Amino acid sequence: MGMPTAPTSTPIACTRDSLSSIDTDLVVVPWFEEDAPDAVPGLDKASGGELARAVAAKEFQAKPYDLFVTPTNERGWKPKRVAVIGGGRRTDCGGDVIRKLAVTAGLWARQKRVGRVAFVLRGQGDLMDLAQAAAEGLTLSEFNAGSYKTAEPAPPPPSAWMIAAPSSTPDVLSRVNDAVTRGRILGEASNLARELANEPGNTLTPREFAKRAAAIASEAGVRVEILDEDKIAELGMGLLLGVARGSSEPPRLIVFRYDPPGAPEKPVLGLVGKGITFDTGGISIKPAEGMERMKDDMSGGAAVACAMRAIALLQAPMRVIGVVPTTENMPGGRAIKPGDILKSAAGKTVEVINTDAEGRLILGDGLWYARQLGATHLVDVATLTGAVVVALGKTTSGLFGAPDEWVERVRKVAERAGDRAWPMPLYDDYREQLKSEIADMMNTGGRPAGSITAAMFLKEFTDNVPWVHMDIAGTAWVDDAKPFLPKGPSGVAVRTLAELAFEKF
Repeated sequence: MGMPTAPTSTPIACTRDSLSSIDTDLVVVPWFEEDAPDAVPGLDKASGGELARAVAAKEFQAKPYDLFVTPTNERGWKPKRVAVIGGGRRTDCGGDVIRKLAVTAGLWARQKRVGRVAFVLRGQGDLMDLAQAAAEGLTLSEFNAGSYKTAEPAPPPPSAWMIAAPSSTPDVLSRVNDAVTRGRILGEASNLARELANEPGNTLTPREFAKRAAAIASEAGVRVEILDEDKIAELGMGLLLGVARGSSEPPRLIVFRYDPPGAPEKPVLGLVGKGITFDTGGISIKPAEGMERMKDDMSGGAAVACAMRAIALLQAPMRVIGVVPTTENMPGGRAIKPGDILKSAAGKTVEVINTDAEGRLILGDGLWYARQLGATHLVDVATLTGAVVVALGKTTSGLFGAPDEWVERVRKVAERAGDRAWPMPLYDDYREQLKSEIADMMNTGGRPAGSITAAMFLKEFTDNVPWVHMDIAGTAWVDDAKPFLPKGPSGVAVRTLAELAFEKF
């Protein structure tokens, strides 16, 4: 089964009309805990007093993501219904909250099969940031995780979205429109990454992943090269080839290059993504329970591919390189075994202690290659360790890297992009856990500080280039649905990687 490489999204328009003049089936208004019923002029009257009644009875308290929907009864009001959505305290309602409110409203509108939806910009901070976040949120609500269902297809998205900035000037509305366009591109890129991560392992093999990732990025003008197993061998990538040995599916190395006209020679942002299209654990096989989820072990690679698309469409000013090593990790007759020694393209030898610690192996070769291509700043993204889930749960990605300034820059961009992440330590002492008696290092340091020692392994391949490792093992897939995030792939890190290409460093 094929997958479209270009998203088919519902159109988004912008308006500066008053609420009463917006011709739509539903107008969504963020509402804050401190708001009085007359906080938005005319809204309570249009609801026939239902809004004031609900607030007074505490039926609606503006708690985050709560919805109160009522018809409009006022003559002259074009919207058929009004939904006020809880935004908590106004001072806390910046872009990240607006993004989540827009997703929540969009998902509700889909379930109720609402035709046309307008989202009103209200919140804290720059109006353009709120507009971009709202567009991202409405777009994210369009994703359908049940694409293979034939008996119960998901309700379609609304036929039209609108983002309203009432009473703004024509000049401001033009800038809002630009921000919405930007948000739309980032949201679509995130959804494409979710579609890739949602694909089963039998359809998304390494060769198919490379083909689709190349199409997604090249449509936007990114140059893409796919290296086969022979080219990978010529490069000496013994870690990637070692992991691939157990599978009948050959590995691939996907290389993306974005070189905008007039871009300076440096800096060059290097993005590296883990592309394990299915991870059984190899000879160190995983438990059967939950193994079906291992189709998402290429989420980091999908994030890189789709971020490259967004970077090109948004015309980022700097050069960007993307590298995605992709393979299956299978327990075949030729598979690597605990105790085997592999040699990396960087010349380092690795004693394999656990074949389920395979992601760091292929990333080691990927990080080396990104440096060979000229990357001056590195970010790798990977569903790497269960240990990071123990440390940070499933709401926060782990950040590791050096120097601290680069880690903090990535953290701030991730926070702004809605990809919450938190820095973890990388003290030199942790390197001791990777010492091998017969090779340069082992591929795992055991259970203690498992996510940190995995990052220490990757650091060996960075050659002191500014580098950040983003462990998304807990955040790439949603097990427990939230109002703003249904079960399934999350698309984490796409927006962070894309926004980094607009930073100055």
